[in-house]
Amino acid sequence: MNLLLQAYPLARRALFTLDAETAHDLTLRQLSRAHRLGLTRCLGPTPLAPVRVMNLDFRNPVGLAAGLDKNGACIDAFAALGFGFVEVGTVTPRAQAGNPKPRVFRLPEAEALINRLGFNNEGLDSFIRNVKASEFRRKGGVLGLNIGKNADTPMERAVEDYLISLRAVYAHADYITINISSPNTQNLRELQGKDELSLLLSELMDESRRLADANGRKVALLVKIAPDLDDAQVDVIADTVMRLGIDGVIATNTTLARDAVQHLRHGNETGGLSGRPVHQKSVAVIQRLRARAGNDLAIIGVGGILDGQDARAKLDAGADLVQLYTGLIYRGPSLIRECVRALQS
Repeated sequence: MNLLLQAYPLARRALFTLDAETAHDLTLRQLSRAHRLGLTRCLGPTPLAPVRVMNLDFRNPVGLAAGLDKNGACIDAFAALGFGFVEVGTVTPRAQAGNPKPRVFRLPEAEALINRLGFNNEGLDSFIRNVKASEFRRKGGVLGLNIGKNADTPMERAVEDYLISLRAVYAHADYITINISSPNTQNLRELQGKDELSLLLSELMDESRRLADANGRKVALLVKIAPDLDDAQVDVIADTVMRLGIDGVIATNTTLARDAVQHLRHGNETGGLSGRPVHQKSVAVIQRLRARAGNDLAIIGVGGILDGQDARAKLDAGADLVQLYTGLIYRGPSLIRECVRALQS
């Protein structure tokens, strides 16, 4: 195995001595620096496992989940790690600081994180500059851009924020994710309700059609949903996205449940729980979505992938693609290759 991949456990030991958010920011800076210096080329090629989903050609079915690179500042560096596609954001129309610190907590015994970041990002203008400066798409990579609402935008005007962002990112994306499932923006998950979801997605689909005509190409629209949904709620979402022509669903975001970690240090911190405890919840949502929607809906499985077997379980449940976030923090870039190999068979 490449020495750079083997070095991650040692680097993780040092990073885990730091506050979680400080370590995250440091990692992004160092990853960008390593890429600029050409060091990521030493990782070597990722095994090929091409797949076509949503009329897009993915180099492999393992992608980076939104949230690790909120401002789109490290697209090329993450791509160089071997991801088949990269999703960045969540971006909001205006820059916002997010929730007060500390707001990210490690739960290493559970291979999990809790975060209550709250869509902290530099806003659309900075985000678009970063996206345009990256080379990944120009070299054939698939890039997803994830959009949300500002925390101070009233819920009754949420659609306006999503429309602003949709118009801004459309020309620069291969697919766009509508994030309505973060638990860290007050009342955001209300948009998963039947009437609210239908209204929001209808407006966004209408605007998407206009943008497709203006840009001469159709950009896929996806919705990211929570793991904390019962079967009836998942059915409503599946029926709504199919009726409106939404291209896909990302299942799932972080959970509010604490049953698996409440006995651990930081286990009762508020925010969204990610990592291993979310895996089975995500699998259950994927299974229900696939059963309800049939084969015409693209599903990206995310949540608690810590090894190749977890990635395989997502596809066996009905996902077409998978994404990594917390697993990457605990396992490092070798996890990408392990998952690609697991999905080749």
